[in-house]
Amino acid sequence: MTEPAFKAPRYIVVEGPIRVGKSTLAKALAEQLHARRIFDCEDNPFLADFYNEKPGAAFRAQMYFLHERHRRLSEARPQVDATPIVSDFLFEKDKIFAYVNLDNEELKLYEKYFDMFAPSVPAPDLVIYLHAKPEVLRKRVSKKGDPAEKQISPEYLEAVASAYGHFFFRYSASNLLVVDTTEIDFVERNQDLQELLRRLRKPVKGTQYFLPLGQS
Repeated sequence: MTEPAFKAPRYIVVEGPIRVGKSTLAKALAEQLHARRIFDCEDNPFLADFYNEKPGAAFRAQMYFLHERHRRLSEARPQVDATPIVSDFLFEKDKIFAYVNLDNEELKLYEKYFDMFAPSVPAPDLVIYLHAKPEVLRKRVSKKGDPAEKQISPEYLEAVASAYGHFFFRYSASNLLVVDTTEIDFVERNQDLQELLRRLRKPVKGTQYFLPLGQS
C-alpha cells in the first residue's frame, strides 16, 4: 500500500521572540507559496507607555494586542483549496506575553477575554518556532538599532525567550517544527534561509526539530 502524497500545509504560522528571524522567514514562505500573509500588530498605541513603565500600560497594551490579533486571524480564516496563509504570529502568543507582563489580578480579567476569543481562531496546519539564545537575540536587537527596541532590557528579553521555550515545550495543538537559529541568520545569510525552505518541502508530523548547519 503506497503512502498518500505529501500535501503542503495551507496555514503556516511562524513564531519566536524578537529578532529571531520571523518576518524574514514569513516573507520568504509567503512568496514561495504565493500565500496571503497576516502581519502582527505593530501600531499598538499603548506600547510606548508600556516601555516607559507607566502604571496600567501593560494591561492596556495587552488587551489591545488581544483584540487586534483575534480580529486579524478571524478575518483570515483559511478555506480548503483557497490561497495558502502564512501568519507572523500564533494567537496563543498573546498569552505568553500576558504571563510575562501582567500581575495576578490583571491576568484573571485578561484570561476571561482570551478564553472567550480563542475558540473562534482556527488552528494552523504547521507552526514553525524559531528560537535562539538570549545573548544572540540581544546582539540582533542592538544591530537592528530600532529606537523602540533599545528600551527593551536584557532581563525582559531573557524572560520572553524563556516563556516561549516553556510554551512550545508543551505545545501540541498543531504540527510543530522547532528551529534553532542561534548559529544561523536568515537576514544575513540567504543559504541559511534556503536550507530551511528545503526542509519545509517535506512533511512535519507532531513535533520535530531542525538544526541547520550554519557557518562552520
